[in-house]
Formats: sequence, structure tokens, C-alpha cells
Amino acid sequence: MPEPESGAPFVSPPADRPPSAEVPPSTEPPGEDRPSYIFFGAVAAVALMADVATKAWAEITLSARLRDPAIKLVENHLSLSLAYNRGGAWGLLQNASELVRRPFFLCVSIAAVVFIVSLYARLLPGQRALKWGLPLVLGGALGNLTDRVVRTSVVDFIDYRAEWITKMNEGIAAVFPTWNVTDHWPTFNVADMCICAGVALMAIDMIASRHPPKTSRSSQASAAPAS
Repeated sequence: MPEPESGAPFVSPPADRPPSAEVPPSTEPPGEDRPSYIFFGAVAAVALMADVATKAWAEITLSARLRDPAIKLVENHLSLSLAYNRGGAWGLLQNASELVRRPFFLCVSIAAVVFIVSLYARLLPGQRALKWGLPLVLGGALGNLTDRVVRTSVVDFIDYRAEWITKMNEGIAAVFPTWNVTDHWPTFNVADMCICAGVALMAIDMIASRHPPKTSRSSQASAAPAS
């Protein structure tokens, strides 16, 4: 074999590698990390503290208003009025026995917490909606669970009324004649708001997951030679 010229580097021919030795490209989006439990706990803690603080304020402030117990924010629409809910949403199990009501809601709350934590552990880096939605639902659920353990009833203080609520109830009453038609939305709290926001983000994630992003033509062209 002829010797290489003086000063010219000798480059050995590349060795053939089996296909199994090739490292597959990463499927995760660049620059994104998996959701961390620090973020998860921080968002849930903020939601929980906001709920506990506002409920304490409502009990102290609104219970001291004897002549006019409600604080009107928007006339005939939005006000702050103290109420206690022994049941669930829309008064579920409101009149049930304490031996039935408390174990039921405790079991449901614990099951929801376990489900939320286990679902968060399986999140992918691109699921931003669930990254925020799950801790919001967890913080709200813990807020109402704290009320059921400490007070045996949930503190509600946000009172909302609107004409569209009347229309909605009239539509329900057309199907269920015993349904009560009113313009009043069930009184709620910050925990309920966090749960609703979290559920809405979960729904957005479900809708977005059905429509994966389309690959651009330039990226397809660049990926063709590599494949």
C-alpha cells in the first residue's frame, strides 16, 4: 500500500456500524423539561392558601355585618354573601346523614388527589395546559377538603346572578319539570374557581391532543435525507 504524502493526515475509512448501534433522535421538543413536582406543589400550594385566606376573611368580615350581610360588587349581579354548604356541588347530599356524607366526600377527595398526582407523573413536556390545570384542581380540592375536615361544611361567599342562568334553568326545567328556575348561580368560593379553571385547562389539553401539529415542508425535506 502506498505511503501517504508527507504532511498529509492519514484518515482511516469509517467502519460500518450495524443499524442497532445508531442512537434514535429524541422525540421530546427541544428546550423543554418534564414537569417538575416543585412547580406542581408550588401552584397547588398557592391555590390552597388563596382559598383558605379568602374563606377566613369572609367568615370574619361578612359574619360581622348584621344589618346588611352582603357586600354588593355589581348591582343585581355579583355580591359577597357568607354561606355554608354541607353537601357537594349544587347541594349534592345536602340533607344526608353525617355518617354517610363525610365518608363519601372524604373518599372522593382522596381518590381525586391520588388520580391527579398519578396523572401528573405521566405528563409529557409539551402538555402545558395540564401542567397548570392539574395543580389548580389539586389545590382547590384540598381547600374544600380542609373545610369538610375542620368545619364539616364548605364556606362559600361569592354570589352571582344573571339572566342567562334563568334561561339555562328554564331549558333544564323543560326536560325535568321539578327543576327550580332561578337567576342565582350556586354560591361558590376560590377553591371552586381553581377547580373549574383546572378542568377547563384539562379539556383544552384533550382537544389539542386530537390535533397534533403539522410538520412543515422544510422540516420534512431536511428529514428525508437523514432517514
